[in-house]
Amino acid sequence: MSQSNNRANRLAKAVLIASIIAGVSYVASWDRGLPQAADLTWKGLGVGLLTLYAALNARTFDGWLLVAVMAFGALGDVLLGAAGLTVGALAFLAGHLVAITLYLRNRRSDPTRSQMALAVVLVPAVVILAFLLPADRAGAPGVALYSLGLALMAATAWISRFPRYRVGVGALMFVVSDLLIFGRGGPLPDNFAVGLALWGLYYFGQLLICVGVVNALRKAGVEKGTHTHGNASAR
Repeated sequence: MSQSNNRANRLAKAVLIASIIAGVSYVASWDRGLPQAADLTWKGLGVGLLTLYAALNARTFDGWLLVAVMAFGALGDVLLGAAGLTVGALAFLAGHLVAITLYLRNRRSDPTRSQMALAVVLVPAVVILAFLLPADRAGAPGVALYSLGLALMAATAWISRFPRYRVGVGALMFVVSDLLIFGRGGPLPDNFAVGLALWGLYYFGQLLICVGVVNALRKAGVEKGTHTHGNASAR
């Protein structure tokens, strides 16, 4: 590996570590009376740095799709606080649509029946649950519509070729986090424990998705390069 590649890898790892520190430490900002700009910057850093990590590793169109997914996530994090739930949700929904494109481009060629069953059941289950959770019934249809994109994102992640115990589980963690948001406006209390579960599931879900896709695309690139080199040698 060249010296420049070594430097690039070290930089990417440093960015990933910085993202984890930012994502974990964001909890320390709660109830500190920080200015909104400082609070939202801290909040956006976790997934914002995942965006940079994905960009540093992007080598293909799929890699740049992942960058867009993470970027919309970071934007949604900030807009939720700066512009409200509806505007923030639109940013997240855009990210879900990009993620669905990424996962469909990388469909698993032979998903098992159990994998397909989970993907099929997940979509209506999430949409119905999301519709039932909010106390504000006037907003429930909009929540259900957003949740359709959320559920399709998780379903397509589960049957993609990306590792299920990173990308698939990460997508399911994202789903549960959003359901907690809807539940916090309904039957769930708005307290520290719920907030901690919500943020932890969301950030670490995004982390698993990002690292899982990056590693899978890197492995595919290495295998493709090795295969091409082998064919060239044979000629």
